[in-house]
Amino acid sequence: MRMLALLGGMALMAAVVAADVAIRPDRPDVYVVQKGDTLWSIAARFLRHPWQWPEIWQANPQIRNPHRIFPGDRLSLVYRDGRPMIALDGDGRLSPRVREESLDEAITTVPLAEVLPFLRRVMIVGERDERRMPYVVAVEENRLHATEGMVVYVRGLDAEPGTRVGLFRPMMQFWEVPERWPWDSSPRRADGVSMIGDPLFNRPSWYWTDTLNWSFRLRNAELLGTELLEVAEGEVLRGGDPATVLVTRGATEIRKGDRLSTTPVEPFDLTFMPRAPARVPDNLRVMAVSGALRNTGPRGVVALSKGSRDGVENGQVYSVFHPGETVNDDIKYPPNEVDRMLAGRHARVQLPDEYVARVMVFRTFEKMSYGLVVDGIRPVTPYDRLRAPFEE
Repeated sequence: MRMLALLGGMALMAAVVAADVAIRPDRPDVYVVQKGDTLWSIAARFLRHPWQWPEIWQANPQIRNPHRIFPGDRLSLVYRDGRPMIALDGDGRLSPRVREESLDEAITTVPLAEVLPFLRRVMIVGERDERRMPYVVAVEENRLHATEGMVVYVRGLDAEPGTRVGLFRPMMQFWEVPERWPWDSSPRRADGVSMIGDPLFNRPSWYWTDTLNWSFRLRNAELLGTELLEVAEGEVLRGGDPATVLVTRGATEIRKGDRLSTTPVEPFDLTFMPRAPARVPDNLRVMAVSGALRNTGPRGVVALSKGSRDGVENGQVYSVFHPGETVNDDIKYPPNEVDRMLAGRHARVQLPDEYVARVMVFRTFEKMSYGLVVDGIRPVTPYDRLRAPFEE
């Protein structure tokens, strides 16, 4: 009897798992993977919630990296022990050797063209590391900018002639913003971002609201990191202080203050699968939108306020919510009446947060991360909050 009860419990658990995976009623019986597909777009053909893909993907055990999918693969939905599974038709027809030689053709989880600049050209450094980085102190002939083929003079560079270097420009600083100040009953809608090089007019308005808030930030806010964008490559011509560096390739003009690094941007991996996070970190929010824009939509990149130390990992999917507005209750407390003045804050109503989009994390650093907007119904803006992906 105990064994029958155990088997019955296992069967019930399998049925619950199967029921929790939302299969699309209009799914194809068989789908042939096309060039240009992504794992997210393929998952969306079979599932209402694409981040459930790991729960139904039947990996091919004969392939060294069984999670890779290639153009021409035939995917079909089957049921095994009552559970829906996506499997490759004809497993084993392609040898592991052929698959390993075709890794460049493998389907990526997110659109590579949209995220490549953030994978190959962007690094996040802490305050101490940034201070230690070599920097451009002058340009040849005392010019304001240098271009390809010109030389720049660098302080703090300990490298031999012939060393290849990357030239990086500080773009933004990201700060941890408390959800509430200790003396405040409402959330502060500040994105915690300051633009490098224009500290007065590009800082969030909360920097200048009052002295108390400013002093509190100086004592308590944490610098999550500085975003550095690679703008050129160079070669050390002569050591010393300052060292002489030839600009060998430049995407833009080099100027005083640009940083140098002899180590390449950290390697990246796009073999992760979309999935729901085990938990959502507190105060997880959008800090900035790529391209210096104020909002973005599907395939736009956003900077998030949490990183690996908070449990954020590549592939995790979150729902994005825009904070609800605070409006006057003109029905119960009509304008220009005594009741409105006496009611004070009770005459104002906080509207609920509104769902706007979903974001998938594709690049994670210790204290922050980058995500791609994979779908949405409204623009994503700084200080939008992130929740579990099932919430709408």
